[in-house]
Amino acid sequence: MQTASALPNPQPASKLTGLPPVNRVASVDAFRGFVMLLMMAEVCRFSTVAEALPESSFWQFISFNTSHVSWSWASLHDMIQPSFTFLVGVALPFSMASRIQKGGTKQSILIHAVKRSLILIFLGVFLRSIDAKQTYFTFEDTLSQIGLGYTFLVILGFYSQRVQIWTLVIILVGYWLAFVLYPLPQPGFDYTTVGQPTNWPYNANGLAAHWNMNANLGFAFDRWFLNLFPRESPFVFHRGAYYTLNFIPTLGTMILGLLAGNSLKAGTAQKKKLQFFIVTGLALLALGVLLHITGINPVVKRIWTPAWTIFSGGICFLYLAVFYGIIDMAGYKKWSYFLLVIGANSIAAYVMADGGLRSFISSSLHTHLGQDYDKIFGAAYATVVNGILVLLIMWLILYWMYKKRVFIKI
Repeated sequence: MQTASALPNPQPASKLTGLPPVNRVASVDAFRGFVMLLMMAEVCRFSTVAEALPESSFWQFISFNTSHVSWSWASLHDMIQPSFTFLVGVALPFSMASRIQKGGTKQSILIHAVKRSLILIFLGVFLRSIDAKQTYFTFEDTLSQIGLGYTFLVILGFYSQRVQIWTLVIILVGYWLAFVLYPLPQPGFDYTTVGQPTNWPYNANGLAAHWNMNANLGFAFDRWFLNLFPRESPFVFHRGAYYTLNFIPTLGTMILGLLAGNSLKAGTAQKKKLQFFIVTGLALLALGVLLHITGINPVVKRIWTPAWTIFSGGICFLYLAVFYGIIDMAGYKKWSYFLLVIGANSIAAYVMADGGLRSFISSSLHTHLGQDYDKIFGAAYATVVNGILVLLIMWLILYWMYKKRVFIKI
């Protein structure tokens, strides 16, 4: 494999570069590495162990936090996507400053943003289409969701923080109002026809009913929009209730990250930055909880409600505070090397985790080590034994790339 430094005039939007990314903040890379580690660790399938050991409260706890919740609130696993999205915003002030420093103009930065957006959108579609008979056009993948809003985020990056905050408010309030104005189903509506399980216990009443699963504006939009694309069969509903329109409040998550990135890049004292992260995180967290318990807006990750943007954004600020306080302020960096290796190559890590490589490694291990090699500690722990080895091999690939100074960028 050649690095971009060995290629003539490397100009494509997606490239390999032989130089380490500039202006990197160690705590941000470690935070990103932690998020990607959670995603890569899906291969361990901890829920399988919990099913085999139902009496173990430890494995039930691990299973809960490595799985998505059924509807409202969140587990640790549910924080992967908002954290990854939040960090896109955090990195933006640094990447824009770097491009301007290298002579980039507003026009060139916007052109690059559009290219990056398109690559992210279609990379997400590609990953969703693996094992499909034809291109599977849906846009709920994390990369597609980021791509749909990324150019707007870059445009906001040229404006003041005041404008950014007001844009965030308008996006969240406007999106909330659009759902409220969309009519509710008629009394007696059969929710199973739109993919809800029988006796689904999470349907709300009152104002919050406007965000019930597959009975809302996001669902109606997808029933129209996704059927504009060629499909094996007409799109009827998404069983997980992930919508294309989620990209709008997802942009809100990126703007929260942008606000954090502005603070991180500012020349203020480290203590002031840490205080800002903690106070903002707690305030957002409290506001998200308040919106949910008052029925104004439920905290639901699957449909990315405005309350979820606020609630998860608060958690992201607190995560950043922890990593920033330990690594950049206190100077404890050595422990985070394992995470830095992943975080510095997050796109590669994402594709490894979501693109079929982990399945290939897993099947190869069974081929060469024996079909029952992972049962060395008993059948209940087989997925964990196999998963840890797969995870280690993926990390070693990223380590090799890190040592060879190969960083995949879009």
